[in-house]
Amino acid sequence: MNDLFKSPSRRAFLRGSAAAVAGSVAGAASAQEPDPLITEIQDWAAITGEGVDETPYGLPIRFEDDVVRRNVPWLTADPISSINFTPIHALDGTITPQGCAFERHHSGAIELAKEDYRLMINGLVDKPLVFTYADLERFPRENHVYFCECAANTGMEWAGAQLNGVQFTHGMIHNMEYSGVPLRTLLEEAGLDAAGDLSDKWVYVEGADASSNGRSIPMEKALDDCLVAFKANGEALRKEHGYPVRLVVPGWEGNMWVKWLRRIEVMDGPVESREETSKYTDVLADGTARKWTWVMDAKSVITSPSPQSPISHGPGPLVISGLAWSGHGRITRVDVSRDGGMTWETARLGTQGDSKALTRFYLDTTWDGEEMLLQARAMDETGYVQPTKAQLREVRGENSIYHNNCIQTWHVKANGEAENVEVS
Repeated sequence: MNDLFKSPSRRAFLRGSAAAVAGSVAGAASAQEPDPLITEIQDWAAITGEGVDETPYGLPIRFEDDVVRRNVPWLTADPISSINFTPIHALDGTITPQGCAFERHHSGAIELAKEDYRLMINGLVDKPLVFTYADLERFPRENHVYFCECAANTGMEWAGAQLNGVQFTHGMIHNMEYSGVPLRTLLEEAGLDAAGDLSDKWVYVEGADASSNGRSIPMEKALDDCLVAFKANGEALRKEHGYPVRLVVPGWEGNMWVKWLRRIEVMDGPVESREETSKYTDVLADGTARKWTWVMDAKSVITSPSPQSPISHGPGPLVISGLAWSGHGRITRVDVSRDGGMTWETARLGTQGDSKALTRFYLDTTWDGEEMLLQARAMDETGYVQPTKAQLREVRGENSIYHNNCIQTWHVKANGEAENVEVS
């Protein structure tokens, strides 16, 4: 390992700080003329601002109007059944604001009022029940931060680097604090004695929208950590996220987080619906499909610098930042490479939240202005290490779509711009 890839020592950090200060002084020295932004009274300081009633529900200031969800028009035939992407390149921390959290609909976002909402539990239960929204609010509730990732996230990158932006390669994900009632509580309210041995039982969950999206979930998972949620980040679910009630299935693919949840049937086997047979499965080169690939394996990506977030300053201190997550539990370590995976440095993890939630990582370093092949590699509490694309292809070939958790590479040029490249 040469000096470039060593973790910066305190002395090196101080050298870097001194250089940065020197650069700042030099920059200030080159601008000897008074800065009117400091020396003159500006418009915003000469008049009064808006009153407290101007915006009853606050929105981002207009200078941030590019921090929005975006679509890829050619991805689907119609936006009614499509997906858009979270602008993860422009966010920090881990919580995703609802207003820019990615959407996936199979027949559009519907408008369903709380007073019209009903949730039915039927099948192998002691007493079939129907809950109103008000009924759900009377059960003990819990709050948890979880990530929700579409199984197709990064799917377009299987055959090679394609989309030039982390929003598009990895933006089918959000991370929110959900409030709701454990699914276990509602199933126990209906009674499960009629189901007998629960080890081989399933629940089939479906939504109220026209697509009738339904998924089978093993009873073990249903009784573990699934949540019937009616709030996200402290407020009511947005329409596009399933208002008034959706299912939360921590760590498992987003298609199972059924929105506008209307029915839960206890069954003695999986339904094997369209969304769990012809879709959301990984077809191998020999034509067979990997079955029941629900858990989203450990994954990470650098969000800055990246194609939509280039380096806008010259050589000197640089914060490399990104996100990591695992459907198997907590992230324990993230390494960052600046040379396409030949050498690695361990990043600093941000404050750890719930298990199966996003983890923010930072590598506080010094950039010398040279080109980089930036990569991140995540490890979770099970010991699983995020694979390279070559390692994934050895198992699944190149024609897969779902569950691509390979290491991503950004080529950062000397001018600070970045582009999506493949280093397998």
